[in-house]
Amino acid sequence: MIKTIKKLCVPLTYALLLFLTTSSMKAQNIAFENTAPFYNYEELQNDNIVWGYLTIPENWEKENSKKIKIAVTVLKNTAKNENAKAVVFIQGGPGSSGIATIWSWLMHPLRKTHDIVLFDVRGTGFSTPRLCPNLGKELLEILAKNQSAEEDEKQKTSIALSCKEKLIKNDIDIEAYNSKSIAKDLHVLKEKLGYDAWNVYGASYGTYIAQIYASEFPEDIKSLILDSSIDDITTYYTKNTSNYINTLRKVFTGCEADPNCKAAYPDLEKMYYEVIAALEKEPITVAVDENLIASGGFTFNAEDFKIAIHQALYNKQLVEMIPLLIYQFHEKNKGTLGNLVPALSSLIQMDYGVYYCVSCNEVLPVNNFDAYKENAAQFDKLNGGISFYKSDFKVCEKWNLNRIHIDSVSKSESLKTLKETSFPVLLFSGEYDPITPQNNGENTANNFKSAYNIIGKTYGHVPGFTRIGNDVTTKFTTNPHETIDVNAFEKAKKVVFVTNIKPNVGVSRMGNSLSANEPIFLFPLFIALGIMLIYILVHTINFFRKKYARSSDKIIRLLTIITSIVGLGSLISLIMSIQEIANYNYFILAVGLPDRFNYIFWIVLLFFGLLITTILYFAISVKKITNRSILFSILFSNILLATYLFYWGVI
Repeated sequence: MIKTIKKLCVPLTYALLLFLTTSSMKAQNIAFENTAPFYNYEELQNDNIVWGYLTIPENWEKENSKKIKIAVTVLKNTAKNENAKAVVFIQGGPGSSGIATIWSWLMHPLRKTHDIVLFDVRGTGFSTPRLCPNLGKELLEILAKNQSAEEDEKQKTSIALSCKEKLIKNDIDIEAYNSKSIAKDLHVLKEKLGYDAWNVYGASYGTYIAQIYASEFPEDIKSLILDSSIDDITTYYTKNTSNYINTLRKVFTGCEADPNCKAAYPDLEKMYYEVIAALEKEPITVAVDENLIASGGFTFNAEDFKIAIHQALYNKQLVEMIPLLIYQFHEKNKGTLGNLVPALSSLIQMDYGVYYCVSCNEVLPVNNFDAYKENAAQFDKLNGGISFYKSDFKVCEKWNLNRIHIDSVSKSESLKTLKETSFPVLLFSGEYDPITPQNNGENTANNFKSAYNIIGKTYGHVPGFTRIGNDVTTKFTTNPHETIDVNAFEKAKKVVFVTNIKPNVGVSRMGNSLSANEPIFLFPLFIALGIMLIYILVHTINFFRKKYARSSDKIIRLLTIITSIVGLGSLISLIMSIQEIANYNYFILAVGLPDRFNYIFWIVLLFFGLLITTILYFAISVKKITNRSILFSILFSNILLATYLFYWGVI
């Protein structure tokens, strides 16, 4: 009898809470209005996409709270079904933009039958107000300096507190930026968009927000997809070091088992710790673009190396590069390390004002610093864990001084109600994920009555955003009660560690330049190439027609034809090799090209040699040569091509 009453009470309680919450929300003048596209891309403007803002109270607990706006993008289903079901995506961070993932969803197979709802969490991206949008760049500037971890921590705390002061001065209620508030944002967004219920997809920290949302508004959920889930918010930081090292050891073990990797990178684990020790004594300073780092330089110390390798574990292609990267640090290859800085900067490309509001409200207060230190102490060669994450304890300790209300414990406790929910659940866990490791999926699955836990073998963070993951998600969302292939990632291509790479910093610069779509910069090169092609065609024909009587005319034209052909051949070969490697693993280009492309650099050297020979002959025989203006034009075109190759650093 008691069990029966409990079963009846649970849905009645949910219904009562839903009624009271909805009534309160309706009284607060919530509105959704369409707006112009957030991006100025023709592809997006011509698509069936709804762009808009959801106007809501900043603080749901205060009747007279000021209003904020949540940026929303709805990718309407390609089947053009007006009554289609929806998938709402909750991005991680906390503090990353959900709308910025639009390119991952534009052609997603789910979009054939479902509307895809993207939004920027309050305080981030296109939402207003945006909290401390420049804080990430300031953090990167701190990482770039040649200073101790303690000084990094001190400066990081200082700029975070400066952000907090600025928010308070601008009348921002920092207590209102948390997962419970976001859950209420989602609930009213669903209603305003006209969906009875929807499928919720959370990624990384978005999985915790999704679980809070599901516990607060279970009737909103058709199905729940948790990609790289947080299983226990109270250990999210405390197990950070062991999660990282246990995952990195998979790379060490994998390299040891691979004959090619073992031969190229012997004693990889030992080398990893030797690099840490070496960087502690002598950091490496590399040149970088001043648009990225104002000083024009980035100093890699031991902590920067740790976080660089940690972030490499997020991406399968970078996982395959880790042995090579460790050895590039060991060899102090500044060209390669300079190319790593833009990749490292992507770590900072989120709104850290929101990151600290959320983290200091609901994460760090329930993570014990002594437990963190005890966990890190297991790995003495790592010297205290990873400072980038460790410093958040100090930041939040200062951030939370004099705060009246921190509601983290109740949020964590509220997840216990998930066991009572009945919606289907799908989980993805990456084999090489260092932040939400593989075992998180199994642990999170225990929070629900039943859940599919898919191990993303060979992949790192958020393996659901892969071809295999997309297919599994689509099948699950379309038919959530049908059996799911939990071994789907068994067919994924195995991790193949990158070996036999010839370092050449110019390859990356050339690739970036050609893909940057800068017509003004490349226009002179295109003109020069056009002149060279026409010259080769016309003067080859004239040469075989014996149009040139003097030996000097014959020699200079033969030299210029051969030089132009070799120059064009070298450029085309470089472009084709860069394209081939970019399609295979774009990150290889940060180092150079595989050894099998070494012949291209010999062609480039041959081009430079021929060009110098041709210029010298032209200078010596100039008075004996006819039509000197035409020859000067082709020589100038070849010199221009050589200048571009030299500027990129290919030679």
